[in-house]
Amino acid sequence: VGVVAGSYPAFYLTSFKIVEVLKGKVKAGMKSKGVRSVMVVVQFSISIFLIIATVVVLQQLNFLQTKNLGMDKQNVIIIQNTRRLGSNIEPFKNIIKQSANVENASYTNNPFPGVNNTNVFRGEGSEQDHLAGSYYADYDHMDVLKFELAEGRYFSRDIASDSNAMVINEAALKEFGWESGLNHKIIDYSGNQPVSREVIGVVKNFNFESLKSEVRPLIISFTNTSRYLLIRYEGDPQAVLKSVQQLWNEYAPGDPFEYTFLDQDFDALFRSEQRLKNIFMIFAGLAIFIACLGLFALAAFTTEQRTKEIGIRKALGASVSTLTLLLSKEFTILVMISFAPAAVAAYFFTNSWLQEFAYRIHISPVVYIVSGLIAFAVAWLTVGLQAIKAAGANPIHSLRYE
Repeated sequence: VGVVAGSYPAFYLTSFKIVEVLKGKVKAGMKSKGVRSVMVVVQFSISIFLIIATVVVLQQLNFLQTKNLGMDKQNVIIIQNTRRLGSNIEPFKNIIKQSANVENASYTNNPFPGVNNTNVFRGEGSEQDHLAGSYYADYDHMDVLKFELAEGRYFSRDIASDSNAMVINEAALKEFGWESGLNHKIIDYSGNQPVSREVIGVVKNFNFESLKSEVRPLIISFTNTSRYLLIRYEGDPQAVLKSVQQLWNEYAPGDPFEYTFLDQDFDALFRSEQRLKNIFMIFAGLAIFIACLGLFALAAFTTEQRTKEIGIRKALGASVSTLTLLLSKEFTILVMISFAPAAVAAYFFTNSWLQEFAYRIHISPVVYIVSGLIAFAVAWLTVGLQAIKAAGANPIHSLRYE
């Protein structure tokens, strides 16, 4: 649209004789003026739409990346495939916990973010089945991820029966229809035989999956060792990694050392949104640039059409500011008109997109206002420069031109 609008004056002028063009005898008809106006409105409607969409995507991404998950994803390294350690799996964790800058370490069978297993559970004495995400973790898991207890307690080394216990989250508590999770048992159907386990604690809901979905019921069972080791550290992560890798090479010589960072794994959940943000930013910038080119060309064309009028008005005492406002008025109104369809389209598009997320921002009217003002300022600057140039010209030259 911008290319068409920018090239329109050139094509229009080529339809006339050169002498007539140079003498200023070419007049824009109502039809050509209507086409020009439509082009400007369409251009800036697209630009404003893209500006609003870009701002909303940026705000939503920032919200997702800074939202309190109910646990601490920062400063956690995930060492993968720890089953390769074999009989060294427990000694490896113990020596890691003694390393410099390591606060704690925990084994789990779950590759965060997300939960691989969804199993059937039933409250003891009930005939109703419930689906819940489930994974296994050791005594130090809560201390590493920093999620919080709502009631009861977490697994304890001092209580042997905890190896056959369960910890559930608040969503699971609600799913089972209990006011309190204590003094209840849950039948686990995930194995070959149903196993009844006591609920010893309820943890507050924490986001262990994508924020596109609400926190679902979760059941944590006990394991002393597993395939992933979560390491909470402080200080320089590279120094910690170097130390951990040296220990890995001692305890699992020949096996590859594989790791990720928990915060980066969570951020990776939003790669498609990051790509969408980049696309909108590129196209918004491109749309504004092309719109300005088209608007500048059309403003120059219109100014040339009104050369005699400008000269006469200035000869009669009109100031540069008055003439600038006169020449800019038409395009200013067109840009203001373009705001309405852009805002409506952006409202429906962004709200539809945000519905994909269980946790999302509320779009403030300020977003629409600021986006419109940005487009208005860019447009006025583009037209204003051309208008000021024309208004500041010597009226004698303008009349001589005619």
